[in-house]
Amino acid sequence: MNPDEFLEHLRTLPEYLDQLAHVERIPPRAARYAPLAAPLAPAVQAALEARGITRFYQHQAQAIDAARAGEHVMVATGTASGKTLCYNVPILDTLCSDPALRALYLFPTKALAQDQLRALRGLLSTPALRHLRVGTYDGDTPQQLRAQRRRETALLLSNPDMLSVGILPHHRTWQSFFRRLRYVVLDEAHVYRGVFGSHVACVLRRLRRVCALYGAEPQFILCSATIANPGEHAARLIGQPVTVIDDDGAPAGPRLFALWNPPLVDRAHGVRASVNGQASLILSEMVQQQIRNITFVRARRVAELILIYATEALRREAPELADRVRAYRGGYMPQERREIERRLFDGELLGVTATNALELGIDVGQLDATVLVGYPGTIASTWQQAGRAGRGRRAALSLLLAYDNPLDQYLMRHPEALFKRSPEHALIDPGNSYILRPHLLCAAHEAPLKREEAELFGANLEPVARELEEEGALSPRQDGWYYPRDDYPARRVNLRATSGTPFLLIHEVPDQVPGSSETARHLGAQKVLETLDAATALLRLYPGSVYLHQGESYLVTGLDLGAKVATARPAEVDYYTQAMEVNEVHIVRSLAVEHLPMTDLFFGQVRVREQVTGFMRKQHFTDQILSREPLELPPQAFETQALWFAIPPELQGEIEDLGLDLAGGLHAIEHACIGLLPLFAMCDRSDIGGLSTTAHPDTDQPQVFIYDAHPGGVGIARQGFERVREHWRRTLEAVRECPCEAGCPSCIQSPQCGSNNEPLDKRAAVVLLNRLLGPA
Repeated sequence: MNPDEFLEHLRTLPEYLDQLAHVERIPPRAARYAPLAAPLAPAVQAALEARGITRFYQHQAQAIDAARAGEHVMVATGTASGKTLCYNVPILDTLCSDPALRALYLFPTKALAQDQLRALRGLLSTPALRHLRVGTYDGDTPQQLRAQRRRETALLLSNPDMLSVGILPHHRTWQSFFRRLRYVVLDEAHVYRGVFGSHVACVLRRLRRVCALYGAEPQFILCSATIANPGEHAARLIGQPVTVIDDDGAPAGPRLFALWNPPLVDRAHGVRASVNGQASLILSEMVQQQIRNITFVRARRVAELILIYATEALRREAPELADRVRAYRGGYMPQERREIERRLFDGELLGVTATNALELGIDVGQLDATVLVGYPGTIASTWQQAGRAGRGRRAALSLLLAYDNPLDQYLMRHPEALFKRSPEHALIDPGNSYILRPHLLCAAHEAPLKREEAELFGANLEPVARELEEEGALSPRQDGWYYPRDDYPARRVNLRATSGTPFLLIHEVPDQVPGSSETARHLGAQKVLETLDAATALLRLYPGSVYLHQGESYLVTGLDLGAKVATARPAEVDYYTQAMEVNEVHIVRSLAVEHLPMTDLFFGQVRVREQVTGFMRKQHFTDQILSREPLELPPQAFETQALWFAIPPELQGEIEDLGLDLAGGLHAIEHACIGLLPLFAMCDRSDIGGLSTTAHPDTDQPQVFIYDAHPGGVGIARQGFERVREHWRRTLEAVRECPCEAGCPSCIQSPQCGSNNEPLDKRAAVVLLNRLLGPA
C-alpha cells in the first residue's frame, strides 16, 4: 500500500471515528550538487567511487571544503542528507597524507556508533585505505581489546560518557593518542541540550585541556538536525567559534504527514481514547499490510506497552506475523540491541516500538512509515523521527498521534505550529554551578587547575573552585588548585543529571530485605535490571510502582534510600502507576524584569522544594484511575531559574465580580503555560516545574512561577521570559479552544499535579490571560 491507500484503509476500519485531524502533503525535493575546491586524495576518491559516490550535495561540498581549510564546522541539515560524509571525507583525506594522526568520533548512543562503524568499515575496505584501523571504545569493548584500540586505532568511535569516565582520567596512558589527535567529531549535536548538553560541553572543555597538555589542538566537526541556533549552540558546546553549513542540498521523496487525534469518549470532561491503544491498532494494521515501520514513543514503559498490545492483536488477527514486531530501547543488553538492528535492517522485522534510541542516524534499511506516539517535544526530533522512513527519494508516511496534553492538542488544532514554524533554540549552560562543580574536580584530577583557565571553563570557575576548596574537595596552590584525594571523581559524574549517585533496580530474592545492612552485600550476586538517575528515581521506584523491563512487568517491593537500591519482582498486572508530587518555591533574587501593561514579569533565581507524596494506579488502555496511594518519601531541594508574575488587585476584583475562582484560574494558567512552553525551548514538559498561589509568602500577592526543574537551570524559563507575549497568546488559544466544558488534560489539567488538579477554573484562566495580554 502507498501512503494514501493506507490512510484510506484506516478510514474503513470499525475503530475509525474521524481521528485524522490533518494531512500535510510535503512535495519531493530535487538534489543540488557542488564541486569541491580541490581534488581529494586518490585513495579516498577511489573508496567513494567504489560505493557509488561520484559527486557531493551542495552542503557536503561546503562542509568538506571548510573542514579541509582547518575551520571548526557545524553541519545542520535534515535527516538522511548525508552528513556522515561531511566528516568522514575530510578526515580520511587528511589521514592519507599522515596516517599517524588520530580522529575521535563521539556519538550519543552506542547503537549509532555501531552503525557508523559499519559505514566506516565500508569506506576503508578498499586496498589503499585498509591500513587505517577503526574501532569502538565504550562500555561494551572487551577489556582485552582496550589497550590495542588505544594504541593502534586511527579512527576511534566512542561516546561522551566513556570519554569522561574511561579516557580523560587515564590520559597518561592515552598520551600518544592525544598527542596525535587531529579531529573530534560530535554527531547528532542537537541531542546535547539541557542538562546532558551542559555536561557534554564541560567534558569537551576537559578534552581540549588534556589535548593541550600534549601539544594538540584538535579541530571539531559537528553535525545536527535543523535547530534555530546552530552556530551559537555549537560554539557553546566546544567553547570556540564555528562555521555553520545549513543549506541542505539533499533530495527528498514525497511525504504524507498525518495528525491523528484519539477520539473523545467524554466530550464534557475532555477524555479521549488511550493513545497507546490507538498506536497498537495502527502498528498492527501496518504489520498486516506489510508496511515496515518504527513506532516511536517517549518513554521506555510505553514502548513495552504498545508492543504487548500490538502483539496480542496480531495473535488474534494474523498469528504468523506476531513474532515480527519487537521493542527497542535503552536497558537492553548490547547483543540484544545489535540483533534487533540487524533484523530490522534485513527486513525480518516489520515493526519496532522504540524510544529515541532509534531516532538518530542509524541506518535501518528501507522503511515505509514512522508512527510518533505523542509529539516528541521539539520540531527537530519530530523531523528526525519522521525521517527514519522514506530515505532518499522514496515516498513515506508519518503519523503523529496526540496525547491529551495541552501541547499535543494545540498542534492537532493548529498544524501550522508544526509545519510552518521555525525550529526551537537548543539550550545549554556549561557554567551552571551544579554541573560545573563535578567537572572542575575531574579537571583538577586530570591536571592541576589554573585560575587562567576561566577562559576555558567560564567566569564561574573561580567562585565554584573556592567553594570546593572550602569543602576540602580541592586544595589551593599558588596559581590555582589541585585534587588532593586518591579517589576517582569522574566515576561520580552522571552526564544526564545534576544529581549524584544513581539508583539501582535489582531483581528481588527471598532472603533480601531492602533497608537492611545486608542489602548492599547482596548486590554483587544479584541481577541488576537497570540504573536510574537519582533526580528522577523516586518518581519511578517507589514501593508499589510497576516498572517495565524488556517487556516484563515488575512490581517494586522495596526501596533502600541509603544504599540507593530498589528491589522488584516479576508481576502480571493490568494497570500502570504514576507518581504525584508537591512543591514549594521561594525567591532568591531577581535578575531581570519586564514591565507589562497589567503586571511586572520577573526572571531570576528561586529555591525549590519537591516531594513525591503518592502515586496513582491507572488501568491499561482506558487510563482510568483505579486508586491513589500515599507515600512518605524525603523531599529534594535545589536552586534554579524561574519566571514569575503577580495578579494586580484590580484584576483580582474583576475575577471576584464575575464569580470565578482566582486560585483555580492561577492554577490553570500554571499548568497550561508549562504545557505550551516546549513550543519555544528544546525541552520536555518534565524539564519544567511550576507553582501558583493566591498569597505567596515572599510577596503576599497572587503569584505564578514557572521554573527549570533541574538544579541551576539550563535556560528554559529564560526562553519563557523573553517570549512571554507569544507564550501567553498560544496558551490562551489552547485553553479557550479546547472543547471541554470546565477543563481537562488537553488544556489545564496536569498528570503530575500533587493536589489532584484542584482547584482549577478554566473560565478564570481565559479571563486572566486575556487581561494579562492586553490589547492585541
